[in-house]
Amino acid sequence: MSTTTIVSAPGKVLAAGGYLVLDQQYPGVVISTSSRFYTVIQASSGSANQIVVRSPQFHQAEWRYTVTYDAAGIQVNPQEDSIGGKNKFVHLALQHSLNLVSEIHSVAQVQERLVHGLDIAAVGDNDFYSQRAQLEVLGLPRTTRSLSQITPFCHNGVKLTDVHKTGMGSSAALITSLVSALLLHFAAITETDFANLEGDGRRLAHNAAQFVHCFAQGKVGSGFDVSSAVFGSQIYRRFSPAVLDPLMKGEFATGTLKSVLNSNAWDYSSRPIQLPPLTRLVLADVEAGSDTPSLVGKVLKWRGHEDSCETAKDLWTQIDESNQSLARQLDALSQSYVQNKDVYEQTIRQLASLPAQEWENISKGFYDLHQTTQRIRNLMRRMGDLAGVEIEPKQQTHLLDRSIEQAGVVGGGVPGAGGYDAIWLLICNPPNLPDEQQPLRRVESVWSTFDESNVTPLLAQESVAKGARVVQLDEIPGLREAVQRR
Repeated sequence: MSTTTIVSAPGKVLAAGGYLVLDQQYPGVVISTSSRFYTVIQASSGSANQIVVRSPQFHQAEWRYTVTYDAAGIQVNPQEDSIGGKNKFVHLALQHSLNLVSEIHSVAQVQERLVHGLDIAAVGDNDFYSQRAQLEVLGLPRTTRSLSQITPFCHNGVKLTDVHKTGMGSSAALITSLVSALLLHFAAITETDFANLEGDGRRLAHNAAQFVHCFAQGKVGSGFDVSSAVFGSQIYRRFSPAVLDPLMKGEFATGTLKSVLNSNAWDYSSRPIQLPPLTRLVLADVEAGSDTPSLVGKVLKWRGHEDSCETAKDLWTQIDESNQSLARQLDALSQSYVQNKDVYEQTIRQLASLPAQEWENISKGFYDLHQTTQRIRNLMRRMGDLAGVEIEPKQQTHLLDRSIEQAGVVGGGVPGAGGYDAIWLLICNPPNLPDEQQPLRRVESVWSTFDESNVTPLLAQESVAKGARVVQLDEIPGLREAVQRR
């Protein structure tokens, strides 16, 4: 058995399908990001059945657990003296992953691998947390160049409870990497099977991570964030919440975890997708957060009300048609690259120097994609107006309009449920373009002078490594140093 197991899982951007993705009738377009969470599991030199989980990017972020065994199964007990207090997500991931291992193999297998205890470090790329304060301390402008000068996995200078997140799905990426790493470390799944996107091991890791994430949140969400963390960028259609009923009710009789998580009743679908070649995803951290649950609650209340349900149904049909058009257009553009790379690259170079309104006679495919993203924005704004919710608040509209009118910008929007805290853009990114001609520089110039809110770019692009994957400690710059930090 390897003494070290490391699994990384990407963050996410729900580019299309906010609100609709909660209903199994409607798919969403989810892009997984190059920014990732890493779980590093190492055998410790401590006592048997002791597990220490650390998050070296925060003050007082250490949680200690003692594992005991009884007739009801394996119990993971938080120690009273843990300086990090309670961490429901980590605790439940340990509790249910170890019990799943015991149901697949045996309690003895868990005991054997805990004979010296475990040290677990969980760290996230800097993009998961706002780096505005770091840039101010370093006296650097808010640009991607500046962000790349910050130490990887830098210490955030605060407690975990006080950090400002950027909305890229940190809890889903954490749970996916932690649960997957535990199942691999305890040999409940094999590395070969996990490496296969369609393997049973990866599917089990997905189902287990979905359950733990739902259980920790106290509700069964759509699951798009965990699915993209496991499988990468995709067209996602959710699973029926009923599949988790026994576990969400707390029914953990021996064998229940394994039977539910291996059940054929998991009816989600995730079809791989990718952004067109020679384009780039660009994300912004906007200084003004939103309360996603309250936004969602108001929209669902409006959708269900007898006075507005018919209007809502018509509008959701229109949004869904546009979302599915977006997916088809992304596929078609990737296909056109395969058919003639030289012509495609030449086209991207032309588009990079012109605003999208002038693209129609150069590339109907990219012009149509621009029009579709704009149509989705209009429909989502209309839904927000009807439901009394700021899905795309005015200052975000101003920011997006100014960004999208720049040469080389395909389109964009507010990700997920919308609100004040983020935007996404898709821009042309042709190779060997002089720096001052790059669409990214134009966008950064708009953001640095925008006076209605503080806008900071993130380094994240689309993940080329797809979903969750096993990595080696020295493969990732700065990871060894971060894990060794105490």
